[in-house]
Amino acid sequence: MSDTANVALPTFLTGPLLRRLAPERLLIWLVATRPLDLELLLQPAGGAERAVTLDGPRCRRIPIGRHAWIHLLDVAMEPPLPVDTEIEYDLSWGEGDAPLRLSTALPYLCHPGRKRPAFVIASSNRNLLHGSCRKPHFDGLDGLVRADEWLAERLDQPEQRPAWLIMTGDQVYADDVAGPMLVVIHQLIRRLGLFDEALEGATVPDSQTLYAAEQGYYQREELLPDVASSAAVRRRFFGGARKPVFTSAHAHNHLITFAETMAMYLLVWSPEPWKLVNVVEPSLSAEHRETFARERKILQRFTAGLPRVARLLAHQPSLMIFDDHDVTDDWNLSAEWESTAYGHPLSKRIIGNALLAYLLCQAWGNAPDKVADAIDRADALLSNLSREGHLDAQEQDACIDWLLKYQGWEYQVPGTPHLLVLDTRTRRWRSERSPGRPSGLMDWEALTEMQQALLDKPSVVVVSPAPMFGVKLIEIIQKLFTLAGKPLLVDAENWMAHRGAAQVMLNIFRHSRTPGNYVVLSGDVHYSYVYDIRIRHRRQGPHIWQITSSGLKNAFPDTLLDWLDRLNRWLYAPWSPLNWLTKRRRMRIMPRDPEGAKAGERLWNGTGVGLVKLDAQGRPAEIRQLDARGPEVLFPAARTPDDTP
Repeated sequence: MSDTANVALPTFLTGPLLRRLAPERLLIWLVATRPLDLELLLQPAGGAERAVTLDGPRCRRIPIGRHAWIHLLDVAMEPPLPVDTEIEYDLSWGEGDAPLRLSTALPYLCHPGRKRPAFVIASSNRNLLHGSCRKPHFDGLDGLVRADEWLAERLDQPEQRPAWLIMTGDQVYADDVAGPMLVVIHQLIRRLGLFDEALEGATVPDSQTLYAAEQGYYQREELLPDVASSAAVRRRFFGGARKPVFTSAHAHNHLITFAETMAMYLLVWSPEPWKLVNVVEPSLSAEHRETFARERKILQRFTAGLPRVARLLAHQPSLMIFDDHDVTDDWNLSAEWESTAYGHPLSKRIIGNALLAYLLCQAWGNAPDKVADAIDRADALLSNLSREGHLDAQEQDACIDWLLKYQGWEYQVPGTPHLLVLDTRTRRWRSERSPGRPSGLMDWEALTEMQQALLDKPSVVVVSPAPMFGVKLIEIIQKLFTLAGKPLLVDAENWMAHRGAAQVMLNIFRHSRTPGNYVVLSGDVHYSYVYDIRIRHRRQGPHIWQITSSGLKNAFPDTLLDWLDRLNRWLYAPWSPLNWLTKRRRMRIMPRDPEGAKAGERLWNGTGVGLVKLDAQGRPAEIRQLDARGPEVLFPAARTPDDTP
């Protein structure tokens, strides 16, 4: 790649990302290299252009570096904007004597033949895109590029546009980072002057020393914390060897600082930051040089698709929720993991930095009023710096302490049907008898709040990052590893892993005042499938559909998944007595066969994005997986209701 040291800083680094849009309120997120005085231009199809000056609370600017400012655009609309109508928009700002516009500064955000980007505010929540798990260095195509292609074919059909792109977790991989990506992250930190920080409890005193450390690439596990209280974790997962608190098998380049995590967000959503960096190979061993070269080729293909990704995010309103890799693998898997990770200042800081970045880059756009106090605290931290551009260590720790105790990441989107997005990471049902056993994905209080949100709703879409109804055989394998004291080896995190949480969740489905139609959207598992679910022996019981789409850019090993799929069909056939040993024995679970798959295959393996269209009663009328390789894979309704439990 060419030298980028003399490349001028662009105005825009990342965005705009359309977040939660409504006729009365628009939320738009972007990052620029300086604080901008913006004007928003809007023009509904067939209507007059409206200009809105983004002053005061309409545009909050939060610095993350000397040349990097987050802009949170929160625009009240009076009169309200029309629904189901294409609305062109643009952003303008002063540049000397002549104002500039987004559409001319970043022309790739506009579709061919269009002069400006555009969005549609849907009148219902019945048309949804969804997906999870987007790992830049996975050797596969990008599901967000596929979504942009699909949207481009329907620009003149506003009624076909999805209400939301729902990202159900692992929007970034903070714990599994390619060597070339970490090199680029460090270059971007230097170029933008992203803020430094002190690192208590580390073998290096601060972030600048970390970036220059001998163990900087492919050896970061040597820098991660190790404490005496993690002996049980080390014994069970690492065989007693000295290892870090963090349990990811791919922690060789684990992100540590706030600046590193923020740089990752900038790089995965936009091509602009890549123009400021070079992928220069550092000093590496022969083994790591081979890995570096392979990862660099994959990342080159990833970056080639980023203009399409940026265009999608500038046209399609999006909702997000975290899963483990947004922070670290096995995040809050067990009470033992929590006591170990939060008991060491460095591991606590790493988790807190990732959560702070999630707040600023994802959570704000979901429900800004809910996280207003958290945004205020983050703003105070980032605006109060030393002359050298260092974060105040005490204020940073205080902000992180507050975020780790915060309960409110879940949110709701009213409409038809009602959307309920769950936090399955920070409000866990911990095992009191065996701290090493997996925690329930939500505790009793969180499940009670979930039930209250569902009461008297005719239908609902529940977004659960982990599937509520997974593949039985895989869950049994996870249970066996848990019984053997090694839950970390298989990511034993599923709704059925904790008896109390599973029982309460199943009882919620059976409650007479909760919805008659449930659609559960999930990701996490790196394959896609659809289950139709009914309560046994109840004519008026709820109808449930588990729809899983994963991953956007990640997939399960083909051969292994084929065997698991086949064995699951054999072991849990309709006549199998094993069905009565599961917690779901009172439910009848009917898998849908994806069209175009091998005979009997129920699990679709391949990168892509899910598409769900619901009828007026909130029931799936159409379920597809938009495979990144090109085909649209339909999951038709099962012809024989009792095909497989």
